[in-house]
Amino acid sequence: MENKARKYVLLILNIIIGIIIIAPILYGFNISLMSSDEIFSYPPKLLPSGINLDNYRQVIETVPILGFIFNSVFVSLMVTIGQIITSCLAAYAFSYFDFKGKNLLFILSLSTLMIPSESTIIANYLTIAKLGWTDSYSGLIVPFLVSAMGIFLIRQFYLTVPKELKEASTIDGCSNLRFFIRVLLPMSKPVIASLGVYTFLNTWNQYMWPLLVTNAPEMRTVQIGISMLQFAESQNIGVVFAGVIMIILPSIVIFIIGQKQLVEGITSGAVKG
Repeated sequence: MENKARKYVLLILNIIIGIIIIAPILYGFNISLMSSDEIFSYPPKLLPSGINLDNYRQVIETVPILGFIFNSVFVSLMVTIGQIITSCLAAYAFSYFDFKGKNLLFILSLSTLMIPSESTIIANYLTIAKLGWTDSYSGLIVPFLVSAMGIFLIRQFYLTVPKELKEASTIDGCSNLRFFIRVLLPMSKPVIASLGVYTFLNTWNQYMWPLLVTNAPEMRTVQIGISMLQFAESQNIGVVFAGVIMIILPSIVIFIIGQKQLVEGITSGAVKG
């Protein structure tokens, strides 16, 4: 009986916390469907009187928001795919191969997590500018194709895989590459999905780096685009909120789809360090 009561209390608390977290998004969505008269009416309205898509139409006409969304989706997907490939390969080497300086190299890799990104952003920008990659997808993608956190996350999962599995595959004549592709990768789907969701959302929300390396409007990402919209429509709050909803909707969908894999992937390496 006590456990059942505790379960209901936790459920109620989760519902309350969930409502508090999602309330600003729902309110912003309602604002995006209101006309200017409804937004500034007194007393303030929480719900629109009807479905009004004029604000969304104005967003599309004011700034190339669909182009911004395409840029962010493309860059986020490429960075995600790149980090998954490099992290899986590096983690495989750190987990299954023995070579001189392996532990030192892994420690050095992890130590990069303690370096603030702000301290390297100027050096990275100078490198990108020297290569002529400003205002290009290469400048937005290449600097983020490797992730020390991704290597650590997948390595921790690989350490939970029994070594006997690798030994048995070697006895059966399975090469290292074949074992990696045919055996290890299918077992790693939860942690790979977790890394993919985290990387996609993190890249989607980048602001400083895209602002630094892009000047042409056609190369801007959504986070830069919303600031342009806010500047152009500072007096029309409904249009700004419509742009915000259009921008955060893809990231919400990705999180909803991958939240189970995100939790499973983060906790998968907790059994063995």
